[in-house]
This record gives sequence, structure tokens and C-alpha cells, in this order.
Amino acid sequence: MKITSVEAYWVHIPIPHERQHVSDFGRTLSFDGTLVRIDTACGLTGWGEAKAQVGGMAQNQALTSMINDEFAPLLKGEDPRDITRLWETLYNGSRGHYALREGRVFPVLGRRGITVSAISGIDCALWDIAGKSLGVPVWRLLGGRRAEKMPAYASGGWAGPDKIGEQLLGYVASGGFGAVKMRVGIIDGDPRHSATRVHAAREALGPEIGLMCDAHGTMSVAEAKRFCRLVEDCNLAWFEEPVTADDKPGQAQVRATTDIPIASGESEFTRHDFRDLAVLGAVDIMQPDLAICGGITEAMRISAIASAFNLKLAPHLWAGAPAFAAGLHVAAASPAGFIVEYSLGANPLLHDLVEESFPVEDGMIAVPDRPGLGITMREDFLAKHTVPR
Repeated sequence: MKITSVEAYWVHIPIPHERQHVSDFGRTLSFDGTLVRIDTACGLTGWGEAKAQVGGMAQNQALTSMINDEFAPLLKGEDPRDITRLWETLYNGSRGHYALREGRVFPVLGRRGITVSAISGIDCALWDIAGKSLGVPVWRLLGGRRAEKMPAYASGGWAGPDKIGEQLLGYVASGGFGAVKMRVGIIDGDPRHSATRVHAAREALGPEIGLMCDAHGTMSVAEAKRFCRLVEDCNLAWFEEPVTADDKPGQAQVRATTDIPIASGESEFTRHDFRDLAVLGAVDIMQPDLAICGGITEAMRISAIASAFNLKLAPHLWAGAPAFAAGLHVAAASPAGFIVEYSLGANPLLHDLVEESFPVEDGMIAVPDRPGLGITMREDFLAKHTVPR
């Protein structure tokens, strides 16, 4: 089995105005991603996904070019089942032979950013091929799934204080969700305004529905501490990305002053970032994004860190179908995995890109038992929305 081609596509899908939402990232005008296709001589094809930024709307030229022009030539002719060797080769660059020989990393400059995002998309596609080659789902290769279904929470929540309760109750009704997530932070202007919205949400939801808050890293340490005090009676399931990912010690300060669980990780790259979060005592719930963190290979390493520190794992799944499926497989196979994210914003890369769907019933989502990632690409849809090179 040999790799014959590696090709990345920047997919750009405009969002109809009536389905656009406004957050601290701005108005979401489109959903964008870089999809990775790897073909083999034996006829198997694997699909993966990489992200240029956490939000769905991004310029993906550089990321797509990196895969097509820098990594693709290195992968052609290789055995796609040598996933660990290929990961270390791409991460360590010209010093990859040292890393493989010595058993430790020798990375070049690209230890973060789009280099690791590019590896993420490639890695997920390689795992897709590995599963298809054996006729088994990826979770089987990761040690098996802990359950046939995983709890899911509805992710959205941008409405003001007068509408946030109605919006979140609509999420609950749409799939029987037992937990929902809303956005707070700089979009509200002040922590007390965020707290007002949270109190309105809790009043509408009642005490039994789980409620998470996500600040997208937009609060200062002082603001995050203040917000936690203002909502301490709301029984939050977690407070996500209270401060910028560049201030891990600051996030540790926030965690030390509240009993609200702190979640983060969607803006982090590789196990090294997550190790730092754990060692600093900055997190309760780790949220690697499979299209950013280094793919399935690295997510399982991150999962081991979470388990070793008695932390939880809840992958960030605001993504297209390949990264969503990859995160679902990892969450199901990880001993630290306990819940998955399900975006309620407009997401055509999740719902329209593949033949399969990911329905949520009674707040649970089935872990697919189809080979590989369990997705079938609609290549006509892909071709229609690919940005020309």
C-alpha cells in the first residue's frame, strides 16, 4: 500500500444572511475549511480536515498551499499505515531522522500554527485509510469505544438577555439535549452584562439542564474572576476559554479562585501545550480540536495527559464532517472522554458535505461503526465550493 497523491482543497461556503450569527469573531459570512484527500495505489481514499483558525470563517490559502506544495511531495510513495513515523517526519522536518532514531522531538520552527494544522488534516486522512484497509472504524484501532453512544451538548447561544432563554430552550427541544453552551465575554462589553445573560439563561432552562459558557479567550484575568463571582449561583458545567491561550498562568489564576470547572484547548497545538495546561493547574476539561491540535495521533496523546492528571476530555467539534467524526472517535475511545460538542450555528461542512448524518436523539449521538472515519464525501458538493488554486 503506497500513497499516490495528496491534495488539499480550500472549501468556502457562504452562509445565508438569515442564518448568520454575530460573535466576537464578527459576523459569520461563510464556513471555510481545508479538506485533505489522500489516495493510495490500492484504491483506498482517506479524508481529513485542517483549520486556519478556530472560527469557521478563515482565509485558507497558506494552509492549503502548505499541504499541497510542502507536505504532499514528502508523502508520495510512503505507506499510509506508518502513521506515527509520518507524523514525526512532518513535525520534525529535515531533522525527522533524528527524532525517529532518538525517540524525542527535534522540531523546526513550525511547532505551532498552520504547520500543525496541516499535519492534523493529513493525520486524520491517514487514520481514515487505516480503518478502511482493515474494514473497521477508527475507534476500533484506538482501543475500542467505551459506549455505542456519547452525550452531546448543543453549542451556540449568542442572543441577548431577553432572547437567550428562548434560544437555548430551542436547542434543547431540537435534539433532546441535556446541556447547552452560550457565548459570553467581549461581545457583552462587561462581565456584569455577560452575567445578566447567564442568569436569564439559567432561569429559562431550570436547574436540570447543563449550562456552559464560552468567552473565546476574550476576558482579562480580572474580568474572568469577576464573572465567575457574578455567576457562582448558576451551577455552570464549565467556563470555557476565560482568557487568551497565550496566558496559561493567568488561566490558572482564574481556576484557583473559583469552583466552576475551567475548559480550554481549542486554540492549542500538540501535547506540549496541553501538558503545560495540566502542569500549571489551568484546566479541568481539555478541548483539543482535531483539525488544529495535530490530528487523531496527537489527540490520543493529549487524552493520555488528561487521564494521567484526572482531567476530562471534550473535543472541540465546531468543524466539518471529517474533523467532527475524528473527534467523535477519539472521545469514544478515550478514558477521559465524556461529552461531545454539536454546533447549532450554520455548518454546511458538517451537514451537507458528506452522505451520512450525525443525528442527536435524546441528547445522545451514535458513534459510527462504519470503516475508517465513517464518512462518504459528496464530491460534487466539494467541487462546487472549492476555491480555485
